[in-house]
Amino acid sequence: MSRPNTADRPYDLVLFGATGFVGTLTAEYLAAHAPEGLRWAVAGRSTSRLRELRDRLPGGDRVGVLRADVADPASLRALAGHARVVATTVGPYVTYGEELVAACADAGTDYLDLTGEPEFVDLMYVRHDARARETGARLVHACGFDSVPHDLGVYYTVRQLPEDVPVTVDGFVTADAAFSGGTFASALGQFARGRQMAAAARDRARHEPRVPGRRTAAPLGAPRFAPEVGAWALPLPTIDPQVVRRSARALPRYGPDFRYRHYAAVRRLPVALGGVAAVGALAVAAQVPPARRLLSDRLRPGTGPSAERRARSWFSIRFVGEGGGRRVYTEVSGGDPGYDETAKILAEAALALLLDDLPPTSGQVTTAVAMGDALTERLVRAGIRFRVAARR
Repeated sequence: MSRPNTADRPYDLVLFGATGFVGTLTAEYLAAHAPEGLRWAVAGRSTSRLRELRDRLPGGDRVGVLRADVADPASLRALAGHARVVATTVGPYVTYGEELVAACADAGTDYLDLTGEPEFVDLMYVRHDARARETGARLVHACGFDSVPHDLGVYYTVRQLPEDVPVTVDGFVTADAAFSGGTFASALGQFARGRQMAAAARDRARHEPRVPGRRTAAPLGAPRFAPEVGAWALPLPTIDPQVVRRSARALPRYGPDFRYRHYAAVRRLPVALGGVAAVGALAVAAQVPPARRLLSDRLRPGTGPSAERRARSWFSIRFVGEGGGRRVYTEVSGGDPGYDETAKILAEAALALLLDDLPPTSGQVTTAVAMGDALTERLVRAGIRFRVAARR
C-alpha cells in the first residue's frame, strides 16, 4: 500500500448524488454536524439544483458545488481527484456505480456508498480491490442501514464473548418504517438478476484468498420459532450476512470458527406467513419485465416519506451470541432506518474515515474492519443505541 498525500486536494469530502432524497438528508446532516473547517462539497449532474440545495443549508456559503455525471467518466475521475473521501448515494449501483469506484481506486480516494446489491460489491472486489490496495484507497460499501447496524452490531456482540473460541451469532430485525425507493429498486434488481449475482459470487470466491486455520459461515437458515426472542424468525436474503462474514474473515477477534444467521423477527404467525408470500410474489414478478417496470414506478429511487412519517419510524436488531460457554443478548436500535438513520450513518462513516485514528487498511473493506470502534462511538453519540441486554 502506498497511500498518496491527499491533504492538498480542494475538498476533504464530496457528497455525490446530493440532490436525491437520501442525498439531501445527508447534506443536511453534514451541514449541522460537520466540524468547523471541514472542506466539503455537493456533487451531481445539475449545477442549478446543487446550488439551490447549498443555499438552503446552514453555512452553505462554505459548501462547494461540483458537476459530475455517471454518464461522463472524465467528470467522475475529476471528482475523485478533488476529494480525500467521496460518498455516493447514486444507485442502483450495479447500473451506475462502477466508474466512480474505479476513479477512486485509481486516485487513492476513500469511497463509501449505500449499496445493498451483492452482485455490485462482488464485481467491485474482483475488478478494483487490487488497484485500491496499491493506491491506499479504502472502498467501503453498504454504509447505511444496509449494513452498518448489522455489521457493527455483530462486532459489538462478539466483543462481549471470550476470545479464541468458536462463536455463533443470530440477528433478529424488527422495524416500523416506510421502504426506501433505492432499497426497493435494489431488491427488484437482485431478484431479476439471480444468475448474474450467483456468477459474480463464484468469481469473487475464486479471487479471495483463503484464511488458514479459521472458518466463517453465513448460512441462510430456515424459518423457525425463536424462543430466545419470542418471535417467528424468517431468513432475510439481504447483503448483511455477507458483510458480516467478510468482517469475520478479516478480524481474528471473531474466533477460529464463526457463524452468523440473519432473520426478520415477526411475533404473529399470520403476519410471518404473509411476509413469506409477499417476498415470493415479488421474486416472481421481478422476472417479468412489464411487472418489474410497474413495481419500479410505484416507488422510485430518490423519493421518500414525509418528515412526520419518518419521525414515527424505528428499528431494532437483537443479537444472540454464544461462545466459550457464555451467551449474550445485545441490541442495536434507532429511528427511521431507510432515510434519516441511513443519512446519519453515511455522514458519520465519511467523517470517521477523515478524522479518526483508524487501523491501516486499504482495498475493499467493511465498516467493522475499517472503522469498528470509532464508528460505533460516533453512532452512539449521534443517537443510535448499542447495548447489552443480558448475559448468561
